Formats: sequence, C-alpha cells, structure tokens
Amino acid sequence: MVSRLVLGSGTVAHTVLDSVRERSGELLVLDPDESRIESLRNEKVAAERADVTDPAAVERLGGDPDLVFVASDDVTVNALATEAAAEAFPDAYLVAYTGTGATAEHRATFAETADRVCSAGEALVEHIETRVERGTAARARHLREILESIEGSLTVLAHDNPDPDAIAAAVALCRIAEAFGVDAEPCYFGDISHQENRAFVNLLELELTRLDAEAEQEFDTVALVDHSAPGVNDQLDPETPVDVVIDHHPPKGEVSVPFADIREDVGATSTIVTQYLDCFDVDLTEALATALLYGIRIDTKDFKREITQQDFEAAAALLPHANIDVLERIESPSISADTFEVVARGIRNREVDGEVLASCVGAITDRDAIAQAADRLLAIQGVTVTFVYGFMDGTVYASARGRGNDVDLGEVLRVAFDGVGSAGGHTDMAGAQLPLGVFDAVQDDAGDTLASVLEGAITPRFFEAVRDAAKPDESASPTSDARVE
Repeated sequence: MVSRLVLGSGTVAHTVLDSVRERSGELLVLDPDESRIESLRNEKVAAERADVTDPAAVERLGGDPDLVFVASDDVTVNALATEAAAEAFPDAYLVAYTGTGATAEHRATFAETADRVCSAGEALVEHIETRVERGTAARARHLREILESIEGSLTVLAHDNPDPDAIAAAVALCRIAEAFGVDAEPCYFGDISHQENRAFVNLLELELTRLDAEAEQEFDTVALVDHSAPGVNDQLDPETPVDVVIDHHPPKGEVSVPFADIREDVGATSTIVTQYLDCFDVDLTEALATALLYGIRIDTKDFKREITQQDFEAAAALLPHANIDVLERIESPSISADTFEVVARGIRNREVDGEVLASCVGAITDRDAIAQAADRLLAIQGVTVTFVYGFMDGTVYASARGRGNDVDLGEVLRVAFDGVGSAGGHTDMAGAQLPLGVFDAVQDDAGDTLASVLEGAITPRFFEAVRDAAKPDESASPTSDARVE
C-alpha cells in the first residue's frame, strides 16, 4: 500500500526521493511525462504516468497515502496538483513546493489546500524527511480536520495543579487551534503554587484560566494535554465529552476520542506539540519556545530521564527561539517560608531504612512544598530515595525522589497504595494522592495525632514496597499516569 505519494518529478522531487526512498513505507511517483517515468523506473523507483492535475486519475493510481508531496518545476501545475490531491486524499498530509514565479492567486491556492507550503528546496527536503521519520503526517492531517470542524470555542485543559510540561503544551495547542480560526483557552483546575512553576508562568506572561471545580461546567469542545481521561487527574465530570487528547503517559484504560496522540516513548508532551507546530508552520514566539523548551527539560530531568531522539530534536528546534536568560531566572526562584518549614519538618521527622528516607511533615498549606522537600532531602548523605508526605483539604499528598538506585519509584508507589488512592510516575520521580478517609474527622482538633496515625500507616507500607521492589526476582510493571508531585 502506498504511504508516500509524489506528484510531479521536478528537480526538488529528485532531491527528496534520494533522501527518503530507502525509508520505511511504499513510495509512488505520478508524472505526465513518459520519459521521466521510464527514468525513475530505471532507478528502481515506483512510478506511473498520470495527469497530476486530475483528481480522478490521482485517486485511481495513488492508493491511500499518509503523505502527498507536490513537486513539479511548474508553479501552475503544482497549484492544480495541490487542489487535485486535496480532493482525492482529504486525510493525507499535503506538502506543496511552489516553484518559482508564484502569483498571488497561486499562493492563495496553496494556502487554502496544503498543510505545508515550501519555496526552498533544502527546507522542503528537511521537512519531508522529518515527517517520514516521525510518522506525524497522518496524525497532523487528522488533528487539523478535528480543529477545523469545531463549532464554538476550544477549552484546552492541563491536569490539576499543572507542571511546566502541561502548561506549555496547553498554551501551544491553543496557538495551533487559533491558526485554524478556533478560539481556544488554556485552562486548569487547582493551583500553580510551586515557586518555579509560578516564576515560569509569570516571567513568560503565560495566560491561563483557573477553573472553579464548584461551578457548573459547560464547554463547547474539550482537549486534554499531559493526561488522557476526564475526571482522572482533573476535576471534570468523568462523562465530559473530549475531542482531543495529547499525552506521553500510559493511559489507565482505553482512550476513545475523535483524536488521540498518546506516545509513551516520548519524554514530554511538549515534544509532541512542538512537532505539530512545525507540521502546521505555526510561528514560534519567544515566550512559547521558552515555555516548551522548559517543559521538555523538566519532564526529562534536564535530558537525563526517558529521553528520546524526538525530544532532542524538538529542543534543538526550540532553542534558537528561546530566551535562555529567562530560563535561568525561572530555575532560580525565591523559596517561600512555608517551603523552608516543610523541609525542616521533613528533616526532623525523618525515618531511615538503609538508604531510603521517609518523612511525614503533617499539615501543609502548599502541596508543592512536599515535592520540593523530597528533592532537598535527597541531598542528605547516604540517602538515595526520599518519600515525603503531608495532608491538606482531606487529602494526603506524597512525593518520592531517587538517584543512583535500581528501584522504580512510580511502580513502588502504585504497589504500596494500590486501591487506596492514585499513585505512579517515573522511575526516579513519582507522586501519590490518598484520601484521608476516616482520619479526616480528627484533623481539625488533633493535627499532631493524625500525623502520628498516618506515619504509622503510610511509612511502613512505603519501606516494604521499596524492599520488595529491590528483590532480584521481582519484575517491574508499567507505572500509572498519576501526576508526579
């Protein structure tokens, strides 16, 4: 089956063919010139003679391609061929080379019908190659169709208390939607309370809307980024219709939405959205490029965890547009007095089992202080794993961090608290949220007692799960997509 179709065999087409002919997927060239067809066949390139400006002829011979590349040397032929390809293969990703001498009418035709228009041969070769390698052509076309079909506005929702990757991805997807004439708004439930995350939003002047979980929820269309199910790690009604999901975490169950791009092998959702920005040729502002680059850096732990070639390529594309000075300011924010107090309590209340530290810090006012305490306690000599937890608003929030060990912390928390709450994350950074349940009734009058009860119930479970995970005969199972704290 044809996956890549080339209409026309001009100079640029030959350059592209030399680059992509050995890639996976069937390639076919259509051209009206019999001598060119014979030449291509002599070079062992599948080719057929056809009028590339005739939609019926193109559809009859072209198969069912993921990507169509219009590339004759004649700008008028290319404009007509682009219209023919759009009619024959509405689901394919369509790239058009303008050639020289394009008029305003030609440019209007290309803009209306092609997903990507290029006038420079070298840039076009690079674009075709990356589309072939990433396999994003069909997905990009599908996403465009979904966005163009939206009636009303699009609410792009990050997960609760969003991290930089979720924030950047939400803002970027809104930018893509706006490029197709859709009013879009990046939103979230909860708080952005971590000092670095607040600095991230404020310094880049990112505008997001905080939704009220108590208010009646009415949306025209919903997209989820960095998570994949309504009501799971967000405060939507679980029955909320969702049209778009873009995520890099493994889903808990089947995701049945009109468009879903879930890539567990990619290090950050920002990487995926960066590819779509490139596919649709959406201009990158300095703030957006900086936000996406920071999102990739945070979720890959500065390119040290679960990193792929796609993450490196996305970061390389973003770097020339990003503001490095702002990144440095984001990474060096001031630490609040509440955070220092939680870190101090974490040190005072610590229990150590070998190289593993666990600490209950009691009542908290800022849930992100838990994550920062877990990070900072990892600096204690002889400690390779930390687990810090505290409670507020009827929920126990826990964060785990690790370095230089073979324990998968996401799996440890999932096993330790399976059936109790939501837990999971990465190998060296994970989190959990556990309802206080029966302990909630005594919280107001006996905070210290509640902390003691929790310590006696939670810390031993964590230590036992770490010990079990460290046994040589234990095999790891996939982590959940719970939010990393």
